[in-house]
Amino acid sequence: MNIITSDPDLKLPTAEDLPDSDDTPVDNELQNIIPNLALDIFSRIWAHRNDWFWGVDMGIYYHPDKPALNPDGFLSLGVERLKSPRGRLSYVLWEEQGIIPILMLEVVSQTYGGEYERKMLDYAEFGVLYYVVYNPFCSSVSQQTTGRRSRHAQHQTLEVYRLQSGRYILQTGNPLWFPEIEIGVGCEWGTYQGRLWEWLYWYDRSGNRYPTSEELARQERQRAEQERLRADRLTEYLLSQGIDPNNLPGSN
Repeated sequence: MNIITSDPDLKLPTAEDLPDSDDTPVDNELQNIIPNLALDIFSRIWAHRNDWFWGVDMGIYYHPDKPALNPDGFLSLGVERLKSPRGRLSYVLWEEQGIIPILMLEVVSQTYGGEYERKMLDYAEFGVLYYVVYNPFCSSVSQQTTGRRSRHAQHQTLEVYRLQSGRYILQTGNPLWFPEIEIGVGCEWGTYQGRLWEWLYWYDRSGNRYPTSEELARQERQRAEQERLRADRLTEYLLSQGIDPNNLPGSN
């Protein structure tokens, strides 16, 4: 793979000059949900940082004469999170200080897209340190609802590979910690967008899962409801004692 990070002798195209999509439609909802769930988590836990970028269904250009790589999601560290007010059109290596993404995420398609073969070889040759493959069709629930087994049933729902000596080695652990990123990834059952599934989640160093925005909002609603119930019970008690709760000392 010929990778160009910069070349003063070449008139390299800009992101505006290059296609921003390969126009390949996704064939299942999870190909959108999973990468955007990751973005939701990163945007919250790294809100104070501007040295990272998580791309969703975005082309990665490494050579002006080669087609872009198109993972479902990817993480780059050491780049500007907010490169311009309108955001990136694509990730162009020679416009990103030659920084190669540290992690690629692929969600296995119903129409198999080479996630365990061709893409794995491409990302290894590109030099991506971590390759994460999420296969929703390995789930027992998926097999029960679809009535079929995945053609790659020998794989796990989540597989994480680390680049060693130019090839990917399958890692073990759930969750699995990425020391270079200081975050972990894992799979567990939960409910997201009303769907009970074995979701791909992100974890802290102690193995605690970062909650989704949905879960945080639900927790806040529950907390507010508990506060309301406590206030109602206090009001009922005061009234039962002949005390007007609106005329308590300091209530005005």
